[in-house]
Amino acid sequence: MRFGINFFPTLGPSDRSAAQYYDESLRLTELADELGFDHVKTVEHYFFRYGGYSPDPVTFLAAAAARTRRLRLVTGAAIPAFTHPVKLAAKLAMLDNISRGRLDVGFGRAFLPDEFEAFQVPLDESRDRFDENVEAIRRLWTEQDLVWEGRFHRFGPVTLLPRPYQRPHPPILVATAFTPESGERAGRNGYGVLLVPSISSREHVQEMLRVYRAGRAEGGHDPQGGQVHMSYTLSVAEDGDRAREAGRRQIEHYTASLVEAVESWGRARSSAYAGYERLAEKVRKADYRQQLAENKVLAGTPEEVAAQLAEVREWFGDVTVSLQVNSGTATYREAEQSLRLFAEHVLPRLGAAGSPVGS
Repeated sequence: MRFGINFFPTLGPSDRSAAQYYDESLRLTELADELGFDHVKTVEHYFFRYGGYSPDPVTFLAAAAARTRRLRLVTGAAIPAFTHPVKLAAKLAMLDNISRGRLDVGFGRAFLPDEFEAFQVPLDESRDRFDENVEAIRRLWTEQDLVWEGRFHRFGPVTLLPRPYQRPHPPILVATAFTPESGERAGRNGYGVLLVPSISSREHVQEMLRVYRAGRAEGGHDPQGGQVHMSYTLSVAEDGDRAREAGRRQIEHYTASLVEAVESWGRARSSAYAGYERLAEKVRKADYRQQLAENKVLAGTPEEVAAQLAEVREWFGDVTVSLQVNSGTATYREAEQSLRLFAEHVLPRLGAAGSPVGS
């Protein structure tokens, strides 16, 4: 298993200033690099406490690249529907060069009606725009004198500069939340996947992985290859009750911010998002104790968290885990403590003696 740090802010000005959040997140990124973690990841969202402090993952990751030496930089995820493919392909290629090939590109469809409305993109077009724009970006990275005649964009002949540092292009991952078909399509294309186990049952996640790996085999790729990223909220302390209480605060704060962001599904409908009109109701029913018992949240002493992750590995295999330590309620000191305890006391319990952090 590999472990990295994930930044998904659930903050607004009344909680913490944006400048303070970025400063703390970049300090944690430097610490993660020093401790030998695998990657740093951040999201793209707008307007709400739910992710709104991270409207451009490329900007944050460029700053992270300047402060680190070995961390992979992961967009988790950039939203192609909201940016012209030439612009997004160029920004990502530039970041890949700045970081000397440390970039992994996660793409997502987005799902918040207010964001689609602001960018004047119909919800019903999200799947088609996603597929078209990801393919356009891939071809911009790999072809010269590209002529693109799509449904939503037409351009060319153009040759993108800069070319990506990694050849033929940075690894691509696709965010897939509920729909197995998204994972199957990603596998068939040879892409990795970004999963969030906290929103699904263990059985559903296992089915998503089965379909993904079947898609890879169908596309002629190694079924066991491809990156599989999973994100988890983390709270570690020497006092397990204290860690679990801190985890509860983080999860309840995250849930409240998500409910606020998805309220607009009460008036929005789209065949591309079947059942999302009930999303706010579903989120409100989240129960922290149940999430903790089902290993959807990692919280406790180092020994307890190691036991949780050992079970996660039994369920899902040697996936890449992104740890979220400062979403909204944790102080910098608490987040730093969680990272240090994880690196120094959790990881040694998970693998063979002497395994390096992130292996």
